[in-house]
Amino acid sequence: MKLDDDDRSNVEDRRGSFARGAGVKLGLGGTVVLLVLSVVFKQDMFALLGDPELSASTQASPQQVAERQASEVDLERTAVSSFNDAQRVWGRAVDRYRPARLVLVWDATRSGCGDAAAEMGPFYCPADQRVYIDLGFYRELAARFGAPGEFAQAYVIAHEVGHHLQAVLGIEPKVRAAQRRDPSRRNALSVLMELQADCLAGVWGRSAQERDLLDPGDLEQWLAAPPAVGAD
Repeated sequence: MKLDDDDRSNVEDRRGSFARGAGVKLGLGGTVVLLVLSVVFKQDMFALLGDPELSASTQASPQQVAERQASEVDLERTAVSSFNDAQRVWGRAVDRYRPARLVLVWDATRSGCGDAAAEMGPFYCPADQRVYIDLGFYRELAARFGAPGEFAQAYVIAHEVGHHLQAVLGIEPKVRAAQRRDPSRRNALSVLMELQADCLAGVWGRSAQERDLLDPGDLEQWLAAPPAVGAD
């Protein structure tokens, strides 16, 4: 993709600072994300939260941090650039849009929605209006699910920014209230929230295409991803 926006005014880099407590406590949003990932990846992601490593307090050395960050330069550029671009698109389209923040993490961190492990994948926390991502997820996206390329990586970020837009527009709190009123609809409403976030990411993708930001093959690579992870 032709994205090159290194503005870091809304970026927090927590890589190298591992906030690990006595266990990961998930908020409602985190639980939903983990449930969806368990279905998609056909693996019990909740079981991973019982990993004894999560109870160990660890701190990387400066050299280890520098080496690992250096290995993620290209992934970081794509994440930051696509985050800035998606926010710019919605900022122009929605008068009351307020920027979210992007948090780069390794392994685990604390969010406004509770402690979070990298195994959860990228997620948005409405409580603190932040998008969290361990850039290692991009390698997993390419290696295991056949979705390499910057557009697939950028689309992941755009999906999470879509969740932020849902919060800004008041959709997210209305859905949560409806889930509390009728717990039997909790899963169905969560699925609809995810589908709408995908739709919003698609709107951003169309904007990127119209602005000639896609390289040849970008779209084809991304379209191969949903079947690879078992989603229609």
